[in-house]
Amino acid sequence: MKTTYFLGLIIWLMTLPMNVSGQEKLKKLIGERERLHVEWQESESQKSGIFGNRTKKDMTVTNEWMARILQKDNQIIGELKLRKDIETSAIGNEKEDYKYIAQKAEEDIVKLKRALDIRDEKIQEGLKEKRTYEWTTLIFFVSSMILGFMYSKKRRNGAV
Repeated sequence: MKTTYFLGLIIWLMTLPMNVSGQEKLKKLIGERERLHVEWQESESQKSGIFGNRTKKDMTVTNEWMARILQKDNQIIGELKLRKDIETSAIGNEKEDYKYIAQKAEEDIVKLKRALDIRDEKIQEGLKEKRTYEWTTLIFFVSSMILGFMYSKKRRNGAV
């Protein structure tokens, strides 16, 4: 039981530095660079030579501070490039997601249009059948009237 807690603690401590966000890391790097810049300015003001002049050693120390500042700048640039790549990747993924959603919506629209066309065709076929039925009914009614009229006329003529 204690071993489990200990291993859990070790894993938690190992992953703790990974929880630092990119923004915090960038702020930390910029803070370190500002500190280096202040130290460089201090080394720039140091003059240990005769008559208050700068010596070769003073200039070497100043150049070392400049090298550290450049190194820190390179780290900051590297971090910015990494963040840019992450954002570009995220934007690319979002773009692909939106592209997929748009494509899916377009497919759904095509399916709905096809279903609507099929339904319209069925409605048109139903209307054709209805018209055929109406015409058949009209013809039957008119022919029945004519036959009834002719029968009644014949009967009137024959009964008189």
